[in-house]
Amino acid sequence: MRCPYCGSQDSQVKDSRPAEDGAAIRRRRVCPDCNGRFTTFERVQLRELHVVKKSGKKVPFERDKLARSVQVALRKRPVDPERVERMISGIVRRLEQTSEGEVSSDMIGAMVMEALRGLDDVAYVRFASVYRDFAEASDFESVIGELARPQVPEPVDGSERVETEDEAADDR
Repeated sequence: MRCPYCGSQDSQVKDSRPAEDGAAIRRRRVCPDCNGRFTTFERVQLRELHVVKKSGKKVPFERDKLARSVQVALRKRPVDPERVERMISGIVRRLEQTSEGEVSSDMIGAMVMEALRGLDDVAYVRFASVYRDFAEASDFESVIGELARPQVPEPVDGSERVETEDEAADDR
């Protein structure tokens, strides 16, 4: 691993431990030339992903770009960085498992929206404003209205959702 400080081609691993619930390995390294210390992460990559943009252009998927966009939405929000990292890793795993090497930018945006809704309401609205390209204040009102409605998980097996007794009582 090349040293980010002096560019030396050699570094020594001083400590390794699991990270991201075992999905990655965190390594503390030291450069023998400048004594600089830095951390690297190793992650399993199931397949090479490409993102299909709205214009039809295909670009390589970048985990860091996804992480940056989530961080912008979460700026100055009281959310544990560990939860954010688990969320990003979960989205990447789902993308790798559900796609055939190509995934639409819309699918990624929808997954981020879903994950942010359960993490932080303000970040959800911030991300939505960019993802859905808000043009007027009423766009914000509609997204805030979405947050007011309870989130009901869709059945995974394709069957219809059965209304519970509590939900039926709420309708009366």
